[in-house]
Amino acid sequence: MQSSVYRKVERDYSVKRQHAQSDARHFKKNVYDENPKLAEIEDKINKISLKSIKSRIFSDDLSRQIEQDKLTLQLDRLNKEYESQLTRIGLSKKDFEPKYECSKCNDTGFVNNKICSCFNQALINESFKQSNIFKITEENFETFDFGYYSSNYDKEKYGIEKSPLENIDAIRKLSYNFSHNLGDPAQKNLLFTGRTGLGKTFLANCVAAEAIKQGKSVIYQTAPILLDKMVDYKFKFNKTENEREEYDKIFDVDLLIIDDLGTEAMNSAKFSELFNILNTRLLKNKKIVISTNLTPQEIKREYEERIFSRFVGDFIICRFVGEDIRLLKKKLVK
Repeated sequence: MQSSVYRKVERDYSVKRQHAQSDARHFKKNVYDENPKLAEIEDKINKISLKSIKSRIFSDDLSRQIEQDKLTLQLDRLNKEYESQLTRIGLSKKDFEPKYECSKCNDTGFVNNKICSCFNQALINESFKQSNIFKITEENFETFDFGYYSSNYDKEKYGIEKSPLENIDAIRKLSYNFSHNLGDPAQKNLLFTGRTGLGKTFLANCVAAEAIKQGKSVIYQTAPILLDKMVDYKFKFNKTENEREEYDKIFDVDLLIIDDLGTEAMNSAKFSELFNILNTRLLKNKKIVISTNLTPQEIKREYEERIFSRFVGDFIICRFVGEDIRLLKKKLVK
């Protein structure tokens, strides 16, 4: 990993860890300002604890045991009084702990001297400049809204044997199960197809969010940017270590999400790289989600047969139907 990328992420982690600790200190201070009895009890606990340490060091065996027993009783009484005061105001000791983003590494980036999955994902985000990935805090399975999908059955209008609501419910369940089975060789990949504004990108973000929650690594890129990056690497004479690592990650991350397939300006080099991505990741059992505004028939017409055959054989094709959600949102605002 390029040292500048690593240092940037390392600094970011240090800053957010310090912020979490600072917020915890400020919260505790505000609580103590409103409840001075808590501060008074904690001060007594600290003094007795210090006295207990000194007693263990400087007293003889008999005196030490007598003193320790006495101090232990005092500490037990004070701790119970402290917890009672917290309960009275609806808090617990846990409320004073820093609220770290990652509970596994407490925002250190490491667990048992190994890089945490969250730190690894942050390195990927920084390397690939994945601005879209940060939408997952807002666009995830918990925030998915079925209210934009009609419950009306209309085969002539939508071209399917179910309502848009029934259809999206099935796709959502399929996508959720997919995100929890990324390592299953029997699990096929996902191809989201349908007109713009039907929720394809939102659901792709849902899958990314759930995968990251499971500790999986994710690259999320639009087809134009990804394929340009691939071709640029292939034709570059002097490749840096960082560029080689970025290129390899496209084939090795747990989940690759390619958004807006069909919006890229294709040529023979890009056809070759797209096939390389699909074929290599399929051989490695590394999962892929692709979203496109093209229909399966248009994909067959626009792409080589060997690419289309991968979609047919190794992907579940999820057809999105309904009304343009963006237009619906504008109507609601008015």
